[in-house]
Amino acid sequence: MPRVEPSHDRPAPEAADTTRAQGGGSEPAADRTAPESAGAVTGPAPEVGGPTGEPEGSGSVPESAGTATGPRPDEPGPASDEAGPQSEPTLPEPVRQRIINLAAAALPTLPGDELPAPLRRIAKFAPNRRARLGAAPIATQLASDPLFRQRVASRVLAEAGALGAAVVSGSSPAAADPVEVAALAYLARPANWRELIEDAGAAVRAEVDSAVVAELVREAEQRAARAEHDRAVAKVEADKLRDEVARLREEIGQLREEVRVLGRSLREAQARERRANELLATEKGRAARAAADHEAELRRMRARLAEAEAAAGAVRQTAKEARSVDDARLWLLLETIGRAALGLRRELALDPADRLPADYVADAFAEQPAAANAARGLDADDPARLDQLLALPRAHLIVDGYNVTKRGFGEMSLEQQRKRLITGLGGIAAQTGDEVTVVFDGAERMHGLPPAPRGVRVLFSRKGETADDLIRRLVRAEPAGRPIVVVSSDREVADGVRRHGAYPLGADALLRRLARA
Repeated sequence: MPRVEPSHDRPAPEAADTTRAQGGGSEPAADRTAPESAGAVTGPAPEVGGPTGEPEGSGSVPESAGTATGPRPDEPGPASDEAGPQSEPTLPEPVRQRIINLAAAALPTLPGDELPAPLRRIAKFAPNRRARLGAAPIATQLASDPLFRQRVASRVLAEAGALGAAVVSGSSPAAADPVEVAALAYLARPANWRELIEDAGAAVRAEVDSAVVAELVREAEQRAARAEHDRAVAKVEADKLRDEVARLREEIGQLREEVRVLGRSLREAQARERRANELLATEKGRAARAAADHEAELRRMRARLAEAEAAAGAVRQTAKEARSVDDARLWLLLETIGRAALGLRRELALDPADRLPADYVADAFAEQPAAANAARGLDADDPARLDQLLALPRAHLIVDGYNVTKRGFGEMSLEQQRKRLITGLGGIAAQTGDEVTVVFDGAERMHGLPPAPRGVRVLFSRKGETADDLIRRLVRAEPAGRPIVVVSSDREVADGVRRHGAYPLGADALLRRLARA
């Protein structure tokens, strides 16, 4: 059977379809390039009529074998077989496949007694199975049986028409498919059939090279398009970075202005503190009057409390839930005022003075730099600031749960995040005795939660509501004057609760406080 050239000489499917269409009289390109037919030729052949005596791909017949029997009058003469025995040429794969397809198509047209025994059964196959399953026996018979090859060539040349006549005469039309010309030349064996096959191989390689060049050009165009896209993206990113730098510069200028204002305010406060120390004796009388005013205010608040209790009794039957909220707010307000009054009493209970005013002035000047440094070091993320706020009477700590956990230990699962935060808040509640509420996003309460520690309230937002909305409702429900501390790094939440009198702190302050504990 004719040998097959390496795969890099195979033409691209599109190029092969185009060139074969120009030659006329050829079968569709799919018959020559279909993967199933190629696989059948190169693999072992099934038994279709008895062994041929030669393995697939190794058949080689001397050209002089064609002279064993004279050609029939209606068959082309093997002009090249007179030159003596020569080895079969190496055929390009498209040419080899086209030869098998032509021979397979011609098998049913031959009389049964003219068919070689191994091919009689194959001739009965369906057209699409004949070339695929009988490729090896057909190629072996074409290479070893010149008479059979001449009979096939006569049918094929008759169907080829003008192209077959041109090939028999030894010429190749310029517009003809080189693969079709080479296949006809192999079957007809004109004087220059080897040159025609070599020309077909060169044309196939040229088509492959053209396809490779076209693919390289296409890849180069794609790379250029990607590079252009990357340049555009880089330009957009650069513009964004420039805008960000301008914004940061503007913020730095604002911060510098704020620092200057705060420095001026600090110096003024220090001056006021010095004047206050000098007027300490006078302020004692004012403090006494303030205590009297406070007692009067306390009496008025008790009267208001009595009125509120009477009003609550009037609406108890119709607004039980509203009454509970009002009672809680009034109780918290009264408790806050009472503790504030007790603190003021402790501040005004002065012991007998055993030192002179100058001593207090000296001590104040000595402690002034340290106090200034301490005040300057406390910011929104300082745990000391959180401790100061939680030390206020009846303070209420409200925590934006997932905002804190995802910032502090976001690598954990949501269940582990909630458990760790609630456990830490239980320690803070036990240490300070303050009310602690932690809020999580969730349409309904999660199942499988551990029991909350004492002093810690765990809330989940309702369906259609976010944790931020629930935090704002909690802040609005508190009475005016109660110290409320909201821990969240969400700027929108911080601005919203600040308008209602709460103290917003960043999540880092709580995380550092928990880490310290």
